Amino acid sequence: MDPGTLDLIIFDCDGVLVDSELLSCRCLSEVLAESGLELSVEQALEHFLGRSTAAIGQYYRERGDILPDEFLPQLKARVLKTFATSLQPIHGVGAVLSGLNTPFCVASSSDIDRVSLSLEVTDLASHFDSRLYTSQMVRHGKPAPDLFLYAAEKMEADPARTLVIEDSVSGVLAAKAAGMTVWGFVGGSHYRAHDGHAILSAAGADRVFAHMSDFWKDA
Repeated sequence: MDPGTLDLIIFDCDGVLVDSELLSCRCLSEVLAESGLELSVEQALEHFLGRSTAAIGQYYRERGDILPDEFLPQLKARVLKTFATSLQPIHGVGAVLSGLNTPFCVASSSDIDRVSLSLEVTDLASHFDSRLYTSQMVRHGKPAPDLFLYAAEKMEADPARTLVIEDSVSGVLAAKAAGMTVWGFVGGSHYRAHDGHAILSAAGADRVFAHMSDFWKDA
């Protein structure tokens, strides 16, 4: 792909900019256990990778389980505390961002507090300034296309000339539904035990890569 043909590059945050998916799923498993609900880290990844916290409530309502009112505040607090001490950037992503001439932004299923903290503690915030868009800003989160279309509108970009970098099936589906090109990234620690290339290719990713140093390689 010729970068000159692009209006915009949209980066997912979790699993693309920061290596957060295992950390957040461990937090989810722990807080659910404190509410009497068992969910392993692997199951959390399977059901909620790339999804907003609203998807967690919907999942349990459909199972006939009601999460306590304090669940989401407790989960948010646990995640933010864990991120503040343990979160790391995806290796090499800072160099990629520094080298981009195409406009770029973040579009994440996480809430704005979590995205902002993630970028701050990994020293990536200066690359994005206020160009942060989250599922809180649209009616339907991923895998619906709403968030990516919203980000493109705000960035005054043509969806057909927009590239999305995603690590989840729901994110790939959302980008394709928005009429965008999407590259799957499988360099996060949550893909060490899984064939992420096959998973994201099957979801419709136009390309899958595992190292940020290969961002433009063979693109």
